[in-house]
Amino acid sequence: MVSVINTVDTSHEDMIHDAQMDYYGTRLATCSSDRSVKIFDVKNGGQILIADLRGHEGPVWQVAWAHPMYGNMLASCSYDRKVLIWKEENGTWDKTYEYTGHDSSVNSVCWAPHDFGLMLACGSSDGAISLLTYTGDGPWDVKKISNAHTIGCNAVSWSPSVVPGSLVDQPSGQKPSYIKRFVSGGCDNLVKIWKEEDGQWKEDQKLEAHSDWVRDVAWAPSIGLPTSTIASCSQDGRVYIWTCDDPTTSCWTPKLLHKFNDVVWHVSWSITANILAVSGGDNKVTLWKESVDGQWACISDVNKGQGAVSTVTEGQQNEQ
Repeated sequence: MVSVINTVDTSHEDMIHDAQMDYYGTRLATCSSDRSVKIFDVKNGGQILIADLRGHEGPVWQVAWAHPMYGNMLASCSYDRKVLIWKEENGTWDKTYEYTGHDSSVNSVCWAPHDFGLMLACGSSDGAISLLTYTGDGPWDVKKISNAHTIGCNAVSWSPSVVPGSLVDQPSGQKPSYIKRFVSGGCDNLVKIWKEEDGQWKEDQKLEAHSDWVRDVAWAPSIGLPTSTIASCSQDGRVYIWTCDDPTTSCWTPKLLHKFNDVVWHVSWSITANILAVSGGDNKVTLWKESVDGQWACISDVNKGQGAVSTVTEGQQNEQ
């Protein structure tokens, strides 16, 4: 049984596009078409507005928390073509970096696993994906994958840092091997996997199944098993679960989770990667779980229209 445990009145003056809990689940960041980003303290069921961040000049599509080892840091992206990075110092939130390298709306931001340092992937309607890296001294380093998706990129999501299966196969005392990969979804109906080789980003896989714009992609967290899993959702109403059982072959198999009657905007994994939250144009959040025989079943149905601004399940969140 799933129930709404908390409803936050954000006082945003327009549609909310994203809501993300921080690493510890004590703070909630929201962003809206009213051009603002807000941060709330939500400890013990409370809701105290900590910061109202204004710097964007258009609707703000997405927010992303950096790992707490880098302090309290939040990235936001907007229709105004900008990515802003905000940092809290001595209890005050301020803009620490502004990236203006895209020619169109920036639709998605996602921080890399903390093992790789401060690295942010940004997907834009100009078709490019930018990778912003901060080493601690000097300016942010920028790498750009031009023409990642024709017409535009809608979503980016990082893979876990550890090579699939290496936690199981690793000899004791040896460090697991790391791999830099992320997945993107675009207006070309494609899901693409990108991999860093010798400091350069290359297209590793092109996954085809959707018949309309891919709206969101989510790489499932790793619990050390050999299988890699990605969820994708689309304007076509379909949600696919992509799995790769053998890291050496990079052969991905799609499985249709469900065909909805409306556009599916977002997909989000629980922290243990066994539950997928799906939010769509029908104003509902549904939670899905894989059964022992490999079939996906809906385990809940939360009607977002009934005050469920943010459905929080096993550390995961859904927006709007």
